[in-house]
Amino acid sequence: MEIADSVLDLIGNTPMVRLRRVAADLACPVVAKVEFTNPGGSSKDRPAVAMIDAAEKAGLLKPGGTIIEPTSGNTGVGLAIVAAQRGYKCKFVVTDKVGVEKVDLLKAYGAEVVVCPVAVPPEDPQSYYSTAARLVEETPDAFRPNQYDNAENPAAHTASTGPEIWRQTDGKITHFVAGAGTGGTISGVAAYLKSQNPDVQIVAADPEGSVYSGGSGRPYLVEGVGEDFWPTTYHPELVDRTIPISDQESFLTARRVSQEEGLLIGGSCGTAVAAALEVAKDLTADDLVVVLIPDSGRGYLSTVFNDKWMARFGFLSEASGPVVGDVLAAKEGDIPSLVYVQPTAMVREAVDLMHQHGVSQLPVAKNDMPLAAAEVMGSIDELRIMEAAFNADGVLDRSVNDVMSPKLPTIGIGQPVEMAVQLLDLAPALLVLDGGRPRTVLARADLLSFLSLDTVAATGDAASPKG
Repeated sequence: MEIADSVLDLIGNTPMVRLRRVAADLACPVVAKVEFTNPGGSSKDRPAVAMIDAAEKAGLLKPGGTIIEPTSGNTGVGLAIVAAQRGYKCKFVVTDKVGVEKVDLLKAYGAEVVVCPVAVPPEDPQSYYSTAARLVEETPDAFRPNQYDNAENPAAHTASTGPEIWRQTDGKITHFVAGAGTGGTISGVAAYLKSQNPDVQIVAADPEGSVYSGGSGRPYLVEGVGEDFWPTTYHPELVDRTIPISDQESFLTARRVSQEEGLLIGGSCGTAVAAALEVAKDLTADDLVVVLIPDSGRGYLSTVFNDKWMARFGFLSEASGPVVGDVLAAKEGDIPSLVYVQPTAMVREAVDLMHQHGVSQLPVAKNDMPLAAAEVMGSIDELRIMEAAFNADGVLDRSVNDVMSPKLPTIGIGQPVEMAVQLLDLAPALLVLDGGRPRTVLARADLLSFLSLDTVAATGDAASPKG
Protein backbone atom coordinates (compact mmCIF):
# COMPACT_ATOMS: atom_id res chain seq x y z
CA MET A 1 0.00 0.00 0.00
CA GLU A 2 1.22 3.53 -0.79
CA ILE A 3 0.84 4.84 2.75
CA ALA A 4 3.54 6.87 4.52
CA ASP A 5 4.43 5.93 8.09
CA SER A 6 4.43 9.59 9.19
CA VAL A 7 4.15 13.10 7.82
CA LEU A 8 7.95 13.30 7.87
CA ASP A 9 8.10 10.70 5.09
CA LEU A 10 6.25 13.14 2.83
CA ILE A 11 9.09 15.65 2.81
CA GLY A 12 10.95 16.10 -0.47
CA ASN A 13 10.43 14.96 -4.07
CA THR A 14 8.68 18.24 -4.81
CA PRO A 15 7.52 18.94 -8.38
CA MET A 16 8.82 21.32 -11.01
CA VAL A 17 6.68 23.40 -13.35
CA ARG A 18 7.45 25.67 -16.26
CA LEU A 19 6.55 29.36 -15.79
CA ARG A 20 5.01 29.70 -19.23
CA ARG A 21 3.14 32.98 -18.86
CA VAL A 22 5.42 35.27 -16.84
CA ALA A 23 8.38 34.18 -18.99
CA ALA A 24 6.44 34.07 -22.28
CA ASP A 25 8.60 36.73 -23.93
CA LEU A 26 11.88 35.01 -23.06
CA ALA A 27 13.75 32.51 -25.22
CA CYS A 28 15.13 30.72 -22.17
CA PRO A 29 12.73 28.43 -20.28
CA VAL A 30 12.23 29.30 -16.60
CA VAL A 31 11.19 26.40 -14.38
CA ALA A 32 10.03 26.60 -10.77
CA LYS A 33 10.94 24.03 -8.10
CA VAL A 34 7.75 24.13 -6.02
CA GLU A 35 8.75 23.59 -2.40
CA PHE A 36 5.41 24.52 -0.87
CA THR A 37 4.19 20.99 -1.59
CA ASN A 38 6.23 19.83 1.42
CA PRO A 39 3.90 18.98 4.36
CA GLY A 40 4.98 22.08 6.30
CA GLY A 41 4.51 24.24 3.22
CA SER A 42 8.13 25.21 2.60
CA SER A 43 11.67 24.13 1.74
CA LYS A 44 12.55 24.45 5.44
CA ASP A 45 11.01 21.05 6.20
CA ARG A 46 14.15 19.43 4.77
CA PRO A 47 16.76 20.96 7.13
CA ALA A 48 14.34 20.84 10.06
CA VAL A 49 14.36 17.04 10.04
CA ALA A 50 18.09 16.86 9.36
CA MET A 51 18.97 19.19 12.25
CA ILE A 52 16.78 17.32 14.76
CA ASP A 53 18.06 13.92 13.57
CA ALA A 54 21.65 15.10 14.13
CA ALA A 55 20.81 16.60 17.54
CA GLU A 56 19.19 13.37 18.72
CA LYS A 57 22.16 11.34 17.50
CA ALA A 58 24.58 13.64 19.35
CA GLY A 59 22.51 13.59 22.54
CA LEU A 60 21.85 17.35 22.38
CA LEU A 61 18.07 17.00 22.46
CA LYS A 62 16.60 15.01 25.30
CA PRO A 63 13.18 13.31 25.32
CA GLY A 64 10.50 15.86 26.19
CA GLY A 65 12.95 18.74 25.61
CA THR A 66 12.18 22.15 24.12
CA ILE A 67 13.26 23.30 20.65
CA ILE A 68 13.98 27.05 20.56
CA GLU A 69 14.78 28.89 17.34
CA PRO A 70 14.60 32.39 15.82
CA THR A 71 12.68 32.07 12.54
CA SER A 72 10.71 33.97 9.92
CA GLY A 73 8.12 31.24 10.28
CA ASN A 74 8.94 28.49 7.81
CA THR A 75 11.77 26.83 9.73
CA GLY A 76 9.60 27.01 12.82
CA VAL A 77 6.81 25.12 11.06
CA GLY A 78 9.24 22.43 9.91
CA LEU A 79 10.63 22.07 13.41
CA ALA A 80 7.11 22.03 14.88
CA ILE A 81 6.14 19.13 12.61
CA VAL A 82 9.15 17.13 13.79
CA ALA A 83 8.40 18.09 17.41
CA ALA A 84 4.79 16.93 17.08
CA GLN A 85 5.93 13.55 15.80
CA ARG A 86 8.61 13.07 18.45
CA GLY A 87 7.13 14.64 21.57
CA TYR A 88 9.13 17.86 21.93
CA LYS A 89 7.93 21.32 22.97
CA CYS A 90 8.69 24.41 20.85
CA LYS A 91 9.39 28.11 21.42
CA PHE A 92 9.93 30.26 18.36
CA VAL A 93 11.12 33.87 18.13
CA VAL A 94 9.95 36.01 15.20
CA THR A 95 10.27 39.68 14.22
CA ASP A 96 7.34 42.06 14.14
CA LYS A 97 7.33 42.14 10.31
CA VAL A 98 6.19 38.51 10.19
CA GLY A 99 2.55 38.27 9.13
CA VAL A 100 -0.16 37.26 11.59
CA GLU A 101 -0.88 34.11 9.55
CA LYS A 102 2.61 32.76 10.25
CA VAL A 103 2.38 33.49 13.96
CA ASP A 104 -1.02 31.82 14.15
CA LEU A 105 0.28 28.86 12.15
CA LEU A 106 3.13 28.27 14.60
CA LYS A 107 0.67 28.45 17.48
CA ALA A 108 -1.60 25.98 15.68
CA TYR A 109 1.17 23.41 15.98
CA GLY A 110 1.27 24.06 19.74
CA ALA A 111 4.33 26.30 19.73
CA GLU A 112 4.93 29.32 21.96
CA VAL A 113 5.76 32.42 19.90
CA VAL A 114 7.75 35.47 21.03
CA VAL A 115 7.68 38.60 18.83
CA CYS A 116 10.67 41.00 18.71
CA PRO A 117 11.32 44.31 16.88
CA VAL A 118 12.94 44.03 13.45
CA ALA A 119 14.68 47.43 13.41
CA VAL A 120 17.47 46.52 15.84
CA PRO A 121 20.96 45.09 15.17
CA PRO A 122 21.64 41.39 15.86
CA GLU A 123 23.61 42.18 19.04
CA ASP A 124 20.78 44.22 20.56
CA PRO A 125 19.20 42.44 23.59
CA GLN A 126 15.78 42.89 21.93
CA SER A 127 16.80 41.27 18.62
CA TYR A 128 15.34 37.92 17.81
CA TYR A 129 18.80 36.35 17.85
CA SER A 130 19.53 37.66 21.37
CA THR A 131 16.06 36.78 22.60
CA ALA A 132 16.41 33.20 21.38
CA ALA A 133 19.78 32.89 23.11
CA ARG A 134 18.27 34.16 26.37
CA LEU A 135 15.35 31.72 26.17
CA VAL A 136 17.76 28.83 25.69
CA GLU A 137 19.55 29.84 28.91
CA GLU A 138 16.27 30.14 30.81
CA THR A 139 14.60 26.94 29.59
CA PRO A 140 15.52 23.52 31.04
CA ASP A 141 16.48 20.85 28.45
CA ALA A 142 16.41 23.43 25.67
CA PHE A 143 18.01 22.87 22.27
CA ARG A 144 18.56 25.54 19.64
CA PRO A 145 19.12 24.08 16.15
CA ASN A 146 20.72 27.40 15.09
CA GLN A 147 19.94 27.17 11.40
CA TYR A 148 22.41 30.01 10.74
CA ASP A 149 25.38 27.98 11.98
CA ASN A 150 24.29 24.37 11.58
CA ALA A 151 26.04 22.41 8.84
CA GLU A 152 23.04 20.08 8.62
CA ASN A 153 21.09 22.96 7.06
CA PRO A 154 22.94 23.12 3.72
CA ALA A 155 23.75 19.39 3.90
CA ALA A 156 20.03 18.57 3.78
CA HIS A 157 19.74 20.34 0.43
CA THR A 158 22.92 18.77 -0.90
CA ALA A 159 21.46 15.38 -0.06
CA SER A 160 17.94 15.93 -1.39
CA THR A 161 17.03 19.17 -3.19
CA GLY A 162 20.11 19.27 -5.41
CA PRO A 163 19.82 15.67 -6.64
CA GLU A 164 16.10 16.13 -7.29
CA ILE A 165 16.73 19.17 -9.48
CA TRP A 166 19.50 17.41 -11.39
CA ARG A 167 17.32 14.36 -12.01
CA GLN A 168 14.18 16.34 -12.90
CA THR A 169 16.06 18.46 -15.48
CA ASP A 170 17.98 15.46 -16.82
CA GLY A 171 21.16 17.37 -16.00
CA LYS A 172 20.30 20.18 -18.44
CA ILE A 173 20.06 22.94 -15.81
CA THR A 174 22.39 25.87 -16.60
CA HIS A 175 21.31 28.41 -13.95
CA PHE A 176 19.92 27.98 -10.43
CA VAL A 177 18.26 30.94 -8.71
CA ALA A 178 17.22 31.04 -5.06
CA GLY A 179 16.88 33.51 -2.24
CA ALA A 180 19.66 33.60 0.33
CA GLY A 181 18.39 33.72 3.91
CA THR A 182 20.37 31.43 6.16
CA GLY A 183 22.16 30.45 2.96
CA GLY A 184 21.39 26.79 3.55
CA THR A 185 19.22 26.19 0.51
CA ILE A 186 21.33 27.98 -2.08
CA SER A 187 24.64 26.72 -0.68
CA GLY A 188 23.48 23.13 -0.32
CA VAL A 189 21.92 22.95 -3.79
CA ALA A 190 24.94 24.73 -5.31
CA ALA A 191 27.35 22.20 -3.78
CA TYR A 192 25.54 19.31 -5.45
CA LEU A 193 24.91 20.96 -8.83
CA LYS A 194 28.49 22.14 -9.17
CA SER A 195 29.73 18.67 -8.26
CA GLN A 196 27.80 17.43 -11.30
CA ASN A 197 28.64 20.33 -13.60
CA PRO A 198 30.97 23.14 -12.44
CA ASP A 199 29.57 25.40 -15.17
CA VAL A 200 26.11 25.62 -13.60
CA GLN A 201 25.63 29.24 -12.55
CA ILE A 202 24.33 29.90 -9.04
CA VAL A 203 22.42 33.15 -8.57
CA ALA A 204 21.35 34.58 -5.21
CA ALA A 205 18.19 36.70 -5.17
CA ASP A 206 18.55 39.22 -2.36
CA PRO A 207 16.43 42.02 -0.88
CA GLU A 208 17.84 45.51 -1.27
CA GLY A 209 19.61 46.33 1.99
CA SER A 210 20.73 42.77 2.80
CA VAL A 211 24.43 42.11 3.36
CA TYR A 212 24.59 39.54 0.54
CA SER A 213 24.11 42.23 -2.12
CA GLY A 214 26.32 44.81 -0.43
CA GLY A 215 23.88 46.36 2.03
CA SER A 216 24.29 46.79 5.75
CA GLY A 217 21.33 44.64 6.73
CA ARG A 218 18.96 47.56 7.25
CA PRO A 219 15.26 46.65 7.48
CA TYR A 220 13.20 45.64 4.47
CA LEU A 221 9.67 44.27 4.30
CA VAL A 222 10.09 40.99 2.43
CA GLU A 223 10.25 38.07 4.87
CA GLY A 224 12.47 35.02 5.16
CA VAL A 225 15.26 36.10 2.83
CA GLY A 226 18.38 38.28 3.11
CA GLU A 227 20.35 38.87 6.29
CA ASP A 228 21.95 41.54 8.45
CA PHE A 229 25.00 39.37 9.18
CA TRP A 230 26.95 36.55 7.47
CA PRO A 231 25.80 33.07 8.59
CA THR A 232 28.33 30.25 8.36
CA THR A 233 25.70 28.24 6.47
CA TYR A 234 26.09 30.63 3.51
CA HIS A 235 28.98 29.67 1.23
CA PRO A 236 29.73 32.72 -0.95
CA GLU A 237 32.38 30.89 -2.97
CA LEU A 238 29.60 28.82 -4.55
CA VAL A 239 27.52 31.83 -5.62
CA ASP A 240 28.36 33.29 -9.03
CA ARG A 241 26.06 36.31 -8.98
CA THR A 242 23.86 38.19 -6.53
CA ILE A 243 20.91 40.28 -7.73
CA PRO A 244 19.30 42.85 -5.39
CA ILE A 245 15.51 43.05 -5.69
CA SER A 246 13.35 45.76 -4.11
CA ASP A 247 10.39 45.08 -1.85
CA GLN A 248 8.11 46.50 -4.51
CA GLU A 249 9.42 44.26 -7.29
CA SER A 250 9.28 41.24 -4.96
CA PHE A 251 5.66 41.78 -3.96
CA LEU A 252 4.35 42.74 -7.40
CA THR A 253 6.12 39.73 -8.94
CA ALA A 254 4.60 37.41 -6.33
CA ARG A 255 1.14 38.78 -7.15
CA ARG A 256 1.79 38.48 -10.89
CA VAL A 257 2.91 34.84 -10.66
CA SER A 258 -0.08 34.00 -8.49
CA GLN A 259 -2.54 35.64 -10.88
CA GLU A 260 -0.97 34.55 -14.19
CA GLU A 261 0.41 31.10 -13.36
CA GLY A 262 -2.07 29.99 -10.71
CA LEU A 263 0.78 29.45 -8.26
CA LEU A 264 0.09 31.26 -4.99
CA ILE A 265 3.63 32.12 -3.91
CA GLY A 266 5.13 34.07 -1.02
CA GLY A 267 6.90 37.43 -1.03
CA SER A 268 10.42 36.00 -1.03
CA CYS A 269 9.36 33.75 -3.92
CA GLY A 270 8.63 36.96 -5.80
CA THR A 271 12.20 38.05 -5.03
CA ALA A 272 13.54 34.82 -6.52
CA VAL A 273 11.31 34.87 -9.61
CA ALA A 274 12.15 38.52 -10.32
CA ALA A 275 15.85 37.62 -10.22
CA ALA A 276 15.28 34.54 -12.39
CA LEU A 277 13.53 36.62 -15.05
CA GLU A 278 16.43 39.09 -14.93
CA VAL A 279 18.89 36.25 -15.50
CA ALA A 280 16.87 34.57 -18.24
CA LYS A 281 16.45 37.67 -20.40
CA ASP A 282 20.07 37.40 -21.57
CA LEU A 283 19.97 33.63 -22.22
CA THR A 284 18.94 31.41 -25.12
CA ALA A 285 16.66 28.44 -25.71
CA ASP A 286 19.64 26.17 -25.00
CA ASP A 287 19.78 27.38 -21.40
CA LEU A 288 17.54 26.32 -18.54
CA VAL A 289 16.86 28.47 -15.46
CA VAL A 290 15.52 26.78 -12.35
CA VAL A 291 14.13 29.03 -9.61
CA LEU A 292 13.36 27.65 -6.18
CA ILE A 293 9.93 28.62 -4.81
CA PRO A 294 10.43 28.24 -1.03
CA ASP A 295 6.86 28.67 0.21
CA SER A 296 3.23 29.43 -0.51
CA GLY A 297 1.43 32.76 -0.52
CA ARG A 298 -1.04 31.49 2.09
CA GLY A 299 1.18 32.96 4.81
CA TYR A 300 0.96 36.43 3.25
CA LEU A 301 -2.78 36.97 2.79
CA SER A 302 -2.79 39.87 5.27
CA THR A 303 0.22 41.54 3.62
CA VAL A 304 1.38 40.87 0.04
CA PHE A 305 -2.08 39.77 -1.11
CA ASN A 306 -4.03 42.38 0.84
CA ASP A 307 -4.71 45.44 -1.31
CA LYS A 308 -5.14 47.75 1.68
CA TRP A 309 -1.81 46.68 3.20
CA MET A 310 -0.08 47.11 -0.16
CA ALA A 311 -1.61 50.55 -0.62
CA ARG A 312 -0.73 51.62 2.93
CA PHE A 313 2.95 51.02 2.17
CA GLY A 314 2.77 52.72 -1.21
CA PHE A 315 2.98 49.64 -3.43
CA LEU A 316 -0.46 49.97 -5.03
CA SER A 317 -3.19 52.50 -5.68
CA GLU A 318 -6.55 51.67 -4.10
CA ALA A 319 -8.55 54.61 -5.46
CA SER A 320 -9.99 55.64 -8.82
CA GLY A 321 -10.07 59.33 -7.87
CA PRO A 322 -7.39 61.72 -6.59
CA VAL A 323 -4.67 60.09 -4.49
CA VAL A 324 -1.78 61.33 -2.38
CA GLY A 325 0.54 61.05 -5.36
CA ASP A 326 -1.59 63.66 -7.15
CA VAL A 327 -1.12 66.08 -4.25
CA LEU A 328 2.64 65.66 -4.43
CA ALA A 329 2.63 66.08 -8.21
CA ALA A 330 0.67 69.33 -7.89
CA LYS A 331 3.26 70.91 -5.59
CA GLU A 332 5.36 73.57 -7.29
CA GLY A 333 8.77 72.30 -8.39
CA ASP A 334 10.16 68.87 -7.62
CA ILE A 335 8.88 66.91 -4.64
CA PRO A 336 11.38 67.71 -1.86
CA SER A 337 13.50 64.93 -0.42
CA LEU A 338 12.48 63.74 2.99
CA VAL A 339 13.78 66.10 5.66
CA TYR A 340 14.30 64.32 8.97
CA VAL A 341 16.52 64.39 12.01
CA GLN A 342 18.59 61.68 13.70
CA PRO A 343 17.56 60.72 17.25
CA THR A 344 21.08 61.49 18.50
CA ALA A 345 21.04 65.07 17.16
CA MET A 346 20.64 68.00 19.53
CA VAL A 347 17.23 69.65 19.72
CA ARG A 348 18.92 72.88 18.66
CA GLU A 349 19.89 71.21 15.36
CA ALA A 350 16.30 70.09 14.80
CA VAL A 351 15.02 73.64 15.33
CA ASP A 352 17.57 75.01 12.85
CA LEU A 353 16.53 72.35 10.32
CA MET A 354 12.85 73.22 10.68
CA HIS A 355 13.56 76.93 10.19
CA GLN A 356 15.80 76.20 7.21
CA HIS A 357 13.09 74.24 5.41
CA GLY A 358 10.09 76.23 6.64
CA VAL A 359 8.39 73.33 8.38
CA SER A 360 7.02 72.95 11.89
CA GLN A 361 7.61 69.22 12.38
CA LEU A 362 10.16 66.58 11.38
CA PRO A 363 10.25 62.79 11.42
CA VAL A 364 12.92 61.29 13.66
CA ALA A 365 14.75 58.39 12.03
CA LYS A 366 18.07 56.61 12.28
CA ASN A 367 20.42 55.93 9.33
CA ASP A 368 20.78 57.62 5.97
CA MET A 369 18.46 57.75 2.97
CA PRO A 370 16.86 55.75 1.54
CA LEU A 371 15.13 55.01 4.83
CA ALA A 372 13.07 51.96 5.65
CA ALA A 373 9.71 52.56 7.31
CA ALA A 374 10.90 50.57 10.32
CA GLU A 375 13.77 53.03 10.86
CA VAL A 376 11.39 55.91 11.66
CA MET A 377 11.31 56.21 15.44
CA GLY A 378 9.15 59.25 16.15
CA SER A 379 8.67 62.93 15.33
CA ILE A 380 9.55 66.33 16.72
CA ASP A 381 7.62 69.56 16.36
CA GLU A 382 7.91 73.18 17.40
CA LEU A 383 4.97 73.03 19.82
CA ARG A 384 6.48 70.06 21.68
CA ILE A 385 9.87 71.81 21.89
CA MET A 386 8.26 75.02 23.12
CA GLU A 387 6.36 73.19 25.86
CA ALA A 388 9.48 71.31 26.93
CA ALA A 389 11.59 74.47 26.97
CA PHE A 390 8.98 76.26 29.08
CA ASN A 391 9.04 73.51 31.71
CA ALA A 392 12.79 72.85 31.88
CA ASP A 393 16.10 74.57 31.19
CA GLY A 394 18.64 73.35 28.64
CA VAL A 395 16.14 71.58 26.40
CA LEU A 396 17.81 72.85 23.23
CA ASP A 397 21.02 71.09 24.23
CA ARG A 398 19.38 67.72 24.89
CA SER A 399 19.13 64.94 22.31
CA VAL A 400 16.10 64.71 20.06
CA ASN A 401 15.49 61.22 21.45
CA ASP A 402 14.70 62.78 24.86
CA VAL A 403 11.90 65.03 23.64
CA MET A 404 10.49 63.41 20.51
CA SER A 405 6.80 62.65 20.07
CA PRO A 406 5.21 59.53 18.56
CA LYS A 407 5.65 58.83 14.86
CA LEU A 408 3.67 60.79 12.29
CA PRO A 409 0.80 58.76 10.85
CA THR A 410 1.73 57.15 7.53
CA ILE A 411 -0.17 57.07 4.26
CA GLY A 412 0.63 55.35 0.98
CA ILE A 413 1.25 57.40 -2.15
CA GLY A 414 -1.63 55.58 -3.85
CA GLN A 415 -4.17 56.05 -1.07
CA PRO A 416 -7.11 58.44 -1.58
CA VAL A 417 -6.96 62.14 -0.79
CA GLU A 418 -10.09 61.63 1.29
CA MET A 419 -8.09 59.45 3.69
CA ALA A 420 -5.39 62.12 3.93
CA VAL A 421 -8.06 64.67 4.88
CA GLN A 422 -9.33 62.40 7.65
CA LEU A 423 -5.85 61.71 9.02
CA LEU A 424 -4.83 65.38 8.91
CA ASP A 425 -7.84 66.21 11.03
CA LEU A 426 -6.03 64.43 13.86
CA ALA A 427 -2.36 65.08 13.02
CA PRO A 428 -0.43 68.10 11.73
CA ALA A 429 1.34 66.11 9.01
CA LEU A 430 1.63 62.66 7.44
CA LEU A 431 4.61 60.58 6.39
CA VAL A 432 4.13 59.42 2.79
CA LEU A 433 5.31 55.91 1.90
CA ASP A 434 6.27 55.06 -1.67
CA GLY A 435 7.37 51.52 -2.51
CA GLY A 436 7.52 50.74 1.19
CA ARG A 437 9.91 53.61 1.97
CA PRO A 438 9.34 57.06 3.48
CA ARG A 439 9.35 59.60 0.64
CA THR A 440 8.23 62.95 2.01
CA VAL A 441 6.02 64.67 4.58
CA LEU A 442 2.54 65.82 3.60
CA ALA A 443 1.36 68.85 5.59
CA ARG A 444 -2.08 70.39 5.91
CA ALA A 445 -0.95 73.32 3.77
CA ASP A 446 -0.05 70.96 0.92
CA LEU A 447 -3.50 69.40 0.98
CA LEU A 448 -5.29 72.75 1.22
CA SER A 449 -3.34 74.03 -1.76
CA PHE A 450 -4.28 70.95 -3.78
CA LEU A 451 -7.96 71.09 -2.83
CA SER A 452 -8.14 74.73 -3.83
CA LEU A 453 -7.20 73.95 -7.43
CA ASP A 454 -10.03 74.07 -9.96
CA THR A 455 -8.45 71.15 -11.81
CA VAL A 456 -8.61 68.55 -9.05
CA ALA A 457 -11.22 66.47 -10.86
CA ALA A 458 -9.07 66.38 -13.99
CA THR A 459 -5.95 65.04 -12.30
CA GLY A 460 -7.37 61.52 -12.03
CA ASP A 461 -4.72 58.89 -11.42
CA ALA A 462 -1.88 60.83 -13.06
CA ALA A 463 0.59 60.22 -10.27
CA SER A 464 -0.80 56.98 -8.96
CA PRO A 465 1.63 54.06 -8.70
CA LYS A 466 0.87 51.13 -10.93
CA GLY A 467 0.59 47.51 -9.84
